[in-house]
Amino acid sequence: MSFSSLGLSSALLKAIAELKLASPYPIQKEAIPAILTGQDVLGIAKTGSGKTASFVLPILEILQKQTLPAKNRHVKALVMVPTRELADQVHASFVTLGQYLPMKMKSLAVYGGVSINPQMMDLQGVDILVATPGRLLELIGSNATSLSAVQVLVLDEADKMLNPGFKEEMTKVLERLPAKRQTLLFSATLSSDLSTLQMHLLRNPLVIKVEEEEGTNLDLIRQTAYMIAEEKKGPLLRYIIKQNDLQQVLVFTSSVHRADAVVFKLKANGIDAEAIHSKKSQGKRTSALRQFKAGELRVLVATDLMARGIDIQFLPCVINYELPRSPKDYVHRIGRTGRAESPGKAIALVSPEEQHHFKVIQKKMGKIATQVDGDAIDLQGY
Repeated sequence: MSFSSLGLSSALLKAIAELKLASPYPIQKEAIPAILTGQDVLGIAKTGSGKTASFVLPILEILQKQTLPAKNRHVKALVMVPTRELADQVHASFVTLGQYLPMKMKSLAVYGGVSINPQMMDLQGVDILVATPGRLLELIGSNATSLSAVQVLVLDEADKMLNPGFKEEMTKVLERLPAKRQTLLFSATLSSDLSTLQMHLLRNPLVIKVEEEEGTNLDLIRQTAYMIAEEKKGPLLRYIIKQNDLQQVLVFTSSVHRADAVVFKLKANGIDAEAIHSKKSQGKRTSALRQFKAGELRVLVATDLMARGIDIQFLPCVINYELPRSPKDYVHRIGRTGRAESPGKAIALVSPEEQHHFKVIQKKMGKIATQVDGDAIDLQGY
């Protein structure tokens, strides 16, 4: 199947061709035609499976065919995302894929951590708004935008958007949306929250689960687990990076404090590293992510939520300094490598206290990592 068979215009097909996207991903094959007909969709597919284009392309197609202009500051499509980085990423997709449309669609990404005034001014004439919940509510409160004309609502990374951390803000956003609208939920995982909330948010949705891809993705990832005492994790991390001459490594920690501590020790030992988390300013986050994507930063240390905006096609290595609570989050983390049919390497540093949990993670994955006795490695000097 080709993109030309999905009902997309020649202008969108030209942009797709320039990106050298030969054929649609499985989720795109199902989601794009359904969205074009106005159907609600719940799309579940792994990271790197093309979920963003699954809603960006049909939204551009739908809005392109409308002739009546909307009121100024009344957006037609709203995409809700959990992080600033993901907001920029989704906005960039709208710009890139919509560049040849005869009627230009203005999209904008808005989020906190930066001045609100430029965003208020930029909302003039916006058709498609990509937003984090907190900043969106601020802009609504300032009468800078209205949601009363929204035709399509997208919750990207819906598993995060509907968790307790965003519940209050998301409830306020949903209250401001028209009841008559098309709603699209996309996520890498299907949680009980999604199963429950889809009953309230979605009307007779097409449910798409691209589960057969998960195994293929994991098969491309060579997994190694180092059994190591907690206090030796730092030296072992530096040993692994230096001994393997790793030049582009994404390291996961479970807290902001630990991320900063890991970066401090890496820098003290001559390894170029930066942290990306919610306590960093937007300027520092954007700079670190840009440098890492460009290969100018050797190590990026991230917390789970911040990693939602890290989309690198050929990332060679992911290291779990600490294990996440959920096996699904573990799969999501290591799924940042082994993408675009390229092999990747995933390394876990597992303390004695984490060993039982790691066994649970492996059982849920259906994959067993190669185990190495980290305590037997000579870490003198690291």
